Amino acid sequence: MDMNKLILGRYIPGDSVLHRMDPRAKLLASFYYIGIIFLARTWQAYALLLIFTVALIGISRIKLDFFIKGVKPLLWLILFTVLLQIFFTRGGHVYWQWGFLTLTQYGLINGAYIFLRFVLIIFMSTLLTLTTPPLSLADALESILKPLKVVHFPVYEVALMLSIALRFVPTLMDETTKIMDAQRARGVDFGEGNLFQQMKAIVPILIPLFVSSFNRADDLATAMEARGYQGGEGRSKYRILKWRTRDTVAFITMGLLTVALLFLR
Repeated sequence: MDMNKLILGRYIPGDSVLHRMDPRAKLLASFYYIGIIFLARTWQAYALLLIFTVALIGISRIKLDFFIKGVKPLLWLILFTVLLQIFFTRGGHVYWQWGFLTLTQYGLINGAYIFLRFVLIIFMSTLLTLTTPPLSLADALESILKPLKVVHFPVYEVALMLSIALRFVPTLMDETTKIMDAQRARGVDFGEGNLFQQMKAIVPILIPLFVSSFNRADDLATAMEARGYQGGEGRSKYRILKWRTRDTVAFITMGLLTVALLFLR
């Protein structure tokens, strides 16, 4: 697996409308969009969702290649799920049957819908991370979860964990690439042999990666303690989140999209 294809946690600076939206609006709208995807039951509804998603990608001014790279690492999982739907969903005209495997009309339709759901969810998640800095995402989550402080939910700690995780995902990916290149220089072929042999070849990558991750976490904890970090309670904010008209318009658009999907059901 080429780690350069993994773009989770990477942010691409820009000046599009999506880049300038409040991160709280983008986060809530992304989760809402993922939820309403499951309202789609017809090809017209999926066509509408696909057009809507492609339009958002165009507005973001980010190349489509970045979104396709986001799908590639999960392609095997997507294909496996699609094949399960195709061969184990019964109904409609039977095209082929062998033992417990059956290829039916409804199976093909459900397989296509499942594939589109995966692609749309990955595209929207990728759009969120590519247009929003990791620290802004953490601030947005902290702001959204703030009412849970009433029930003593550790809002600041959760936001801190998220910001650290998103910050170090690209770093870990780059480090994994370096380790793999070093292993290849020593004659290791990660694409050679059967599935179990390929999994065995991954072990020399995981051990130094885990060691490096723990060392990095220890250094980060030491640095935070040295700077007197004691939690987020009472801390001032350098990045002030402001809800603007475009954020309201985004939610109105999501509402209209929901109405259209209900109509197309």
